Amino acid sequence: MSRALRQFPCDRRRVVAAGVGIGENGWVLELLKTHFGYDAFLPLQEDIVGSVMAGRDTFALMPTGGGKSLCYQLPAMALPGLTLVVSPLIALMKDQVDALEANGVPAGFINSTQTNAELSQVVRQVRSGEIKLLYVAPERAIEARFADFLGTLNVSLVAIDEAHCVSEWGHDFRPAYRELRNLRRSCPDAPVIGLTATATRQVRADILSQLGLREPRTFISSFNRPNLSYSIVPKERDLSGLLSLLEKYRGESAIIYCGSRKDTEEMAQTLTDRGFKAEPYHAGLNADVRRATQERFIRDRTPIVVATIAFGMGIDKPDVRLVVHYDLPKSIESYYQETGRAGRDGEPGECVLFYSYAGKSKQEYFVNQIEDAEERERARQRLNQVISLCTLNSCRRRFVLQYLGEEWPDENCGACDNCVGPREQYEATEITQKVLSAVIRTGERFGAAHVIDVLRGSKGERILKQGHDQLSVHGIAADSPRDELRDLVEELKREGMLATSDAEFPTLSVTQKGRQFLRNRETLILSRPVERKAPSESRGERTRDPDGGAYDQGLYSALSALRRQIADERGVPAFVVFGNRTLQDMARIVPRTPTEFSRVSGVGRAKLEDLGAPFLECINAFARQQGWPETAAIAKKATPAERAPRVVNQSYRETGQIISDGASLEEAASERGLTAGTILGHLERLVEEGVEVEWAHLLPPEEGRAEIESVLEILGDNPMRLVWEELEGRYSYDAIRLVRLARRSAGGSQGKPSSSSADPRSMLGLRRGG
Repeated sequence: MSRALRQFPCDRRRVVAAGVGIGENGWVLELLKTHFGYDAFLPLQEDIVGSVMAGRDTFALMPTGGGKSLCYQLPAMALPGLTLVVSPLIALMKDQVDALEANGVPAGFINSTQTNAELSQVVRQVRSGEIKLLYVAPERAIEARFADFLGTLNVSLVAIDEAHCVSEWGHDFRPAYRELRNLRRSCPDAPVIGLTATATRQVRADILSQLGLREPRTFISSFNRPNLSYSIVPKERDLSGLLSLLEKYRGESAIIYCGSRKDTEEMAQTLTDRGFKAEPYHAGLNADVRRATQERFIRDRTPIVVATIAFGMGIDKPDVRLVVHYDLPKSIESYYQETGRAGRDGEPGECVLFYSYAGKSKQEYFVNQIEDAEERERARQRLNQVISLCTLNSCRRRFVLQYLGEEWPDENCGACDNCVGPREQYEATEITQKVLSAVIRTGERFGAAHVIDVLRGSKGERILKQGHDQLSVHGIAADSPRDELRDLVEELKREGMLATSDAEFPTLSVTQKGRQFLRNRETLILSRPVERKAPSESRGERTRDPDGGAYDQGLYSALSALRRQIADERGVPAFVVFGNRTLQDMARIVPRTPTEFSRVSGVGRAKLEDLGAPFLECINAFARQQGWPETAAIAKKATPAERAPRVVNQSYRETGQIISDGASLEEAASERGLTAGTILGHLERLVEEGVEVEWAHLLPPEEGRAEIESVLEILGDNPMRLVWEELEGRYSYDAIRLVRLARRSAGGSQGKPSSSSADPRSMLGLRRGG
């Protein structure tokens, strides 16, 4: 058993005793900080962890980057036995295990890439209890021999990742997932948690049914990824739009999705010829070649991968800055999943889809080749939704979220091309009359392409054969570009003037509203983009800090170089050492001692012991080179009262305002729909970032505060559990955290005495008295 596990003995009953929330239990928060380096949970994490720890079957739908993995990884450390993780991502298992072990979490995997000796070693470690999390593929999990093996173990939790793979309605169906419900036979007492980042209502219902979850608690987070921007631009005959986009992100990680294996190879070669470092990836390549390509991409050796949709499912690379769809995705779900591979670290990510009507026709052809009628119809419906997204004139984010079952209240998201780009109104009465008339004159038996050919005066074989060159509408819109007419047809569909049949080859018809428009000679004003440009030409430079906080770029570069060196020495991706956010926090706070370093977000006890020395040496050397004083005096290193406030999450600010209005932790928790522990975590972050909050009324009475301070003077930053035990449980973890926060904000965090008789309002520099 690891030292960390011996230090924090496990007892599920202790965690949920007296009905308290997980976030209010300092013991579990210590596990969170010790192994993952975080002081508070992300939204929903706390409730999901609480459900699992209470032994409930659980279903969690959280967006990529929302912290799904922690929802089973943290309980795995607290529960007494093994946590089995079923994941379809064999290529990702090693990186996940490496990242867990770097955080002091004993983990392992069993898959087809291992030798017999490696497999035997993992089996021995599992049997001896040395491994707390075991990752397996679904095909392995349903094998009879593996089921027998599980029957000999104490399995405390079964986690099924990418749970949407269980549903035929989903976008990544894996037949083996249908048999995972049989794991109950080997692990009858273990709760099951299913997790996914994307699923429509229909898929969610299918997941709950197919996995056989027993009275599960269901948690559904917002699908919105606020750090991602979405753009759909015309697909030109040349590559100028794509090249300028890639130039903007030169040297940074990007994924380009193409529709066929041949296209990925040709595109990768073309980009290489143009001076970009790019490699193809598709299922037709040798397994060793695919694995090597993934490794080079994850380790920043190859910045651009041109891939079919098979790529990305096995990639947990957090710093992908750009995702391009050079061909149409198969569905809105696929689009959401694939664009979700951008910006997993919370920093800005750009998602660009290149759209053309030729691409639409190509996809329609493939759909029509599907033999099964029901599947063909489902594919056609999915494609039509994608086309609607591409031809939309309103908010694209709102469209995607509504498709996934989430209402988006705002008309303008501020981060898609339709919301950001300028638009103009134009008189569309005459051209609309021409289009509607052409649909009627051709008998409402043809699709948009044929009607547009008639309008533009085509002499094609089909036009002549139908005698449509003799119609009065033939050639009446010869001066209108084809793409503009196609856009107008889509707009008239949205306006309810045109309708499309559901036949294999859809035809246009004029609705009652359209006929009324013609009869009454009504006026029609529509809007359109002023000029559709690739985002690289129209968007400004991106900020490097998603929270708006200032950090020293020079120090960040030095820390990044050290991270790369350590990652190379250990043969792991750079983000396994530390994520970008953690390096930014170091470059902003500039910790000079182990105690200060431990307060950096993402630094747990394991990483403090393992990596603290080299990173502190780098920070101190850089600080000396810059002539920075040992006692921090600049904003990046100052105490909260001295440094400039950093822009923090709006959710935290809402909490701060409620507390400043005089609410207690419990009242704020009730108003926000969170737990008191999470509210306290928000407060700690606000105070540490120098944001003004009036919170002195939350501190315990003077006598109790003095007693807590007297223990903190001796124990300093030792785990709260030790402080709580020293105080013999007379004060809650919340009270101890509040007093400790007061000491830190007053400069007493290094174990220095602080006056227990001082007025806390003056001690904390708060604005409100009384």
